[in-house]
Amino acid sequence: MKNIQLVSGIAFIALIFTSCKDEKQEKAQKTIDSYVAYVDSVKNVTADDLKENWKGVETEYDKRAEEAQLALADIKDNTAATEKINTSKVKYEEFRNEMAVLFAPTPSPKQQLRNALFGEGKIGDDMNFAWVNAKNIHSVYQQFVHTVENNKDKYTREDWDEVKLMYEALDSRKNTVEKEGLTAEDNRKIAGLKLKFAPMYTVNRIGAKSEETAVAKK
Repeated sequence: MKNIQLVSGIAFIALIFTSCKDEKQEKAQKTIDSYVAYVDSVKNVTADDLKENWKGVETEYDKRAEEAQLALADIKDNTAATEKINTSKVKYEEFRNEMAVLFAPTPSPKQQLRNALFGEGKIGDDMNFAWVNAKNIHSVYQQFVHTVENNKDKYTREDWDEVKLMYEALDSRKNTVEKEGLTAEDNRKIAGLKLKFAPMYTVNRIGAKSEETAVAKK
């Protein structure tokens, strides 16, 4: 009789242990499913709402991602669960990158002009021209002068003042680059571009000022 009671007791304990284990796995699976559902739901929110609450979205995502990762330890065969988490991670990272572009502040008109003259983000407020060297300075002048030529009819007086400031800064960099091995051929080509730029700047800067004066008088 005692043996029967002992066996029954062991079986009961095993049943409780199995039940607890199953509940733990079920809870872990729900945590992972909740994480996956959150990632999918965020993608359906409007851009305006996301922009307003992006910090909260990021905080909530980090919390759920951490909980889902920890939940894996409570699932015996977690291969499928791991794949679900990784798939959602990739989805969210792609979405986060899209939002970073969408929410990026619009550059000021001055920065937009600099981006057009030299390339995106090449010249900022620090006016650092260290990236211009003997190998690329001709192409930098080329892009600068051609960009000015293509937009000369659109520039305001302020734009032309900025163009002149950038041109003089580039010329200053050229003085340094010449000592670093600028070829005679590139020097000749740059001289040609400078000859093209000078009268174009003078004529159009005066024209832009005259137009603004005429508008102001009306």
